[in-house]
This record gives sequence, C-alpha cells and structure tokens, in this order.
Amino acid sequence: MKAVRFVLDYAKAHVIALALTVGSMVLLVGVQLLAPWIVKTMIATVTDPNAGAEALEEVSRLALLALGVYAVRGGLTFVRSYMAHVAGWSVVADVRSDIYQHLQRLSLRFYEDKQTGQLMSRTVNDSDLIEQLVAHAIPDVMVNLLMFIGVTLVLVSMNWQLALLSMLPIPLIVIAMRGFAKYVRPAFRVRQRELGDLNATLNDNLSGIREIKAFTREQVEAAKVRDHIIRYRDSLLHALRLMATFHPFVEFSSSLGTIVLIYFGGRLILNQTLPIEDLVAYFLYLEMLYQPVRVLSQAWEGVQQATAGVERVAELMDEQPDVVERPDAIELAGRAKGGIVLRDVAFRYTQGDMVLDGIDLDIAPGSVVALVGPTGVGKTTLAKLIPRFYDVCAGSITLDGIDLRDLTLKSLRQQISIVLQDVFLFHGTARENIAFGRPGATEKEIVEAAKIANAHEFITQLPEGYETVLGERGVKLSGGQRQRVAIARAVLKNAPVLILDEATSSVDTETELLIQQALERLMIGRTTVVIAHRLSTIRSADCIVVLKGSRIVEKGTHEELMARDGLYRHLNEVQTDDEPRWRAVRQLRQQQSQHAPAVV
Repeated sequence: MKAVRFVLDYAKAHVIALALTVGSMVLLVGVQLLAPWIVKTMIATVTDPNAGAEALEEVSRLALLALGVYAVRGGLTFVRSYMAHVAGWSVVADVRSDIYQHLQRLSLRFYEDKQTGQLMSRTVNDSDLIEQLVAHAIPDVMVNLLMFIGVTLVLVSMNWQLALLSMLPIPLIVIAMRGFAKYVRPAFRVRQRELGDLNATLNDNLSGIREIKAFTREQVEAAKVRDHIIRYRDSLLHALRLMATFHPFVEFSSSLGTIVLIYFGGRLILNQTLPIEDLVAYFLYLEMLYQPVRVLSQAWEGVQQATAGVERVAELMDEQPDVVERPDAIELAGRAKGGIVLRDVAFRYTQGDMVLDGIDLDIAPGSVVALVGPTGVGKTTLAKLIPRFYDVCAGSITLDGIDLRDLTLKSLRQQISIVLQDVFLFHGTARENIAFGRPGATEKEIVEAAKIANAHEFITQLPEGYETVLGERGVKLSGGQRQRVAIARAVLKNAPVLILDEATSSVDTETELLIQQALERLMIGRTTVVIAHRLSTIRSADCIVVLKGSRIVEKGTHEELMARDGLYRHLNEVQTDDEPRWRAVRQLRQQQSQHAPAVV
C-alpha cells in the first residue's frame, strides 16, 4: 500500500520510539494472556475437593501475581501509548517540514491554478492524520493481531474443537473489512477534498475581507462558505455512515462465537468431558479473542481516514518542479558583472499562445534597459525569466556568458534584487521586512537603505519605528509606503542585477521623484531592467525595448525612438497629451449627466 510505504519511510528515522512501542506491545500481549490463566488456576485450586490448608497460600500467591500482572499491564500501556505518540507526532513534524521545503522547490507554474487554502489543508489537515496512523491505527492493528494469534494458540491448546467452532464468524468479518475498505477509503478522500475546498474558500475570503465589505458581498460570501461547510459535513457523514454500518455487523458476528461456545461448551460440561474451570477460562480467552476483532474494526476506520489523508500528501510530494538544477550546475562565485543576453527566446504558459517569441536582446553590464509596451505583451514575463522563475520554452538566456540553466538557482538569484509590481510584505516588523534579503545587515545599513528608498521618514513616525509590526501583507501601510519598503529591501540586498517591475507605480508625484532620484544613484554600476507604464520615469534609460504581440518591435534611446513614427512615440503622445483627453472626458460626463434619469 502506497500510503503505508510513505509513512514507513519517515518512521525509519524514529526507530527508538517505534522499538519501545513495539516492544511494549509484545510484552503487553504476553501479560494479558497471563491473566485468564491465573483465574483458571485459582478456580481449579478452590474447587479441588482434596485442597487443604496449602490452597489458601496458593490463592494468596495467585492474587499477588494477578496484582503484579495488572500493575505491569498499566505501565506497559503507558509506554505503548506515549511512545506511539512520540513516534507519530515526530513523523508528522518531519512530513510537514518536507512538504514546505518541497513547496518551495516547486516552480511558479505549479501555483498558477492552486489555492493557498488547499495547499495548507494538505500540509496541516492531511498530514495530521499521519499521527493517527502511526500512533493509533498501526499499533492497534499490531497489538490486536498479536493478541488474536496468541489467544488462538491458547484456545487450540485447551480444546481445538471448541477453538475451531468459536472462530467460525472470523472469515465473515475479514470479508466485510475488505469489502468496506473498497467504499470507505474513497469516501474519506472525498471528505478530505471537501475540507481542502472549505479551507481554500475561508483563506480567500479572509484575505479579501476588505473587498467583501467594500462591495457588500457579506451575505453572498457567507452563503458560499456555508455551502462548503454543508458539503464537508455531508461527505463526512457519508463516510461515517458506511463505518456505522460495519461496526454492528462485527458486533453481531462476534456474538455468534459466544453462542457457539455456550452451546457446545455446555454439552461438554454435561458430558463431564470438560472441567468447569477450563470453560470459565475459555470464556475469558474468547472475550480476548473477539476484543481484538472489535478493536481492529474500529482501527480499520482510522486506517481508512489516515490512508486517505496520506495519499493526498503523497500526491503533493510527487509533484515535480518545472525549473530544476542540472546535476553539474555551476555555483556562481563572487559578484557577477551583470551582462545578460537573450537569444531567440520563446515562452508560453501552460496553455495559450506564445507570450514571448523570437526575443533577442543584449543587456550590457551596468546598463539600464527599460521594457515598455501595451498591457499583456510579456514585459513582466520576460523579467521573470531572468531569475528563472520560469524556464524558456526555446532559446537561451545567459548571465556573464553562462546559460542560466547551467547555474545553481541559489547562486543565480543571489545576484538579483527584485521589486515586483504586486508588493508582498510579511507579517513582521519594518526592520525584518527590509532586512529580508540580508538578515545579518547592521542597523546603519537598514536605515541607509530606507533613506535611499525614501522610507525612513514615515517608518520613524510609526508607533514603534522600525520595530512596528506591519501586519499581514503590510496592511498597516499605504500602497506607496509598502512600495518603498520593498524598494529598501532591494537596495539592502545590493545585488549586481536589479529588476524593477512598476516599482514607482503606487506613489504620488513628489515621492516618485525622490525615489527616482534614489534609484538613479542605485543603478550606477548595476545592470537594471525596468518595467514601466509611466514612460516619463524611463527616459534616461540606456536602451528602451518596445514589445508588441510577443515580439520586440523597437529598440533605442528615448531620443532615437521619439524620432521615429513608431509605437513608443505613440505611447508617449498618449501619456503627455493629458489635458485635451481629460477635458473631453469631463464634457462627455456632463452630457451624460444632463440626459440621465432623475434619482428618486
């Protein structure tokens, strides 16, 4: 079974805890088998017509032995239970750690159609069931299987005919367990999937709570969440209904064995071919025979639940990244010069047309290259290819003459600082967010980076300055402030290659000018790729690359491109000719207002 093999691979690292668990289980079985023998011996002693004064001493010794047996059983039960939990939660911790590391290794393409809540559900909820498998289901199966074998041997040694008759219902139970497993495990997989959908919806809605309030979607979203809650409840009840049908059948089957023993055992007593103490002991052992069967049926439920969760975890761990390092990847030593060359580069996402096709571009070390063009032409995609967030579908990209695919991912990305259009800040302090790329940076370096990004002033005005917790995704800051913290983070990393994707898009004109001046100083000696819709910010670039329809249609300086009657000049004229455009918009709005129906 794939799920069991998956768990056992992790369980190998916790041999001591598992050995103590298994050892205590074996001893526990032996101790439990001893108890009915003591009762049998005690009954035989007190019912012996020839018993004398020594019988009282024998009974006393047996009573003390029984007390010791029960005390040892209690200690072994503790060891078995606690050490099973130690092994179980240790395995869960290892699995969760490996899941997170595996998720970090997966390419961005994997996350294109995945919900965060679903991934969290597999990492937390599904892996949680592994503890149930290691600490409960597997130990219960093992100890009760050993108990069943041990009791069977004792019963056969006492009276093999009665033993065979008493075990007649066992095949029925085994067949039922196999049959129910066929239906129960898929039912629990559905339950885990519905739980993942519920977590994903909750995560989306809590992350977008401002939008929900702004668009007054509270009732609609509450209904959606309730729908997922109901679906999860129904899937869970369906699985439990199957198990609830199974348990009474097991109880009924085990009762048949008792009826058989009463009938045939009673006949043997009447025929005086079976001592009464043997029949009493047989009853006690028979209860011990069917107790494992009942426990196994309950453990079977846990096995099916846990297996469903483990299979979902194993599926996630089987995902392979699209962007992988070659076995002989080169560790880029020292600081790169920053020369970047793209040759006949083509790229498409999982589906659809080529986003980039036939891209040839030479970026000299220390130069500033701006990527411009209409929305959706692949500017951001091109920038994401440089740190290998995605791999090219055709062609090649080199850094200092080395193909990016020949470099280790870590050494490549250490050479690049990035400020993305969609700024992400962690739930931590301003200091921690700025120093994210250089955790060992000094106070002076952090403050200097913040000053360059024009962030120092507003950070010092926060309640606790640089120690202020910014909240999830930097919720306590404005868009422009978040942008400047992200720029400070890139400044502090001090990498030779700088990628700015709309880095000044969320700031006002005055702040934009200050940041632009700081970035101009920062760009000196660094290879910089700038993506901008606001063309006034990239006029000083060494080379402006204009993209349209997945291809480069123009290249040159601002002056060279303005001298041509091309797309770049058209985009500039649209942005600089603001007053006539807004005057026309105002006139149109006034005309619509005059003809609009009155609001009652």
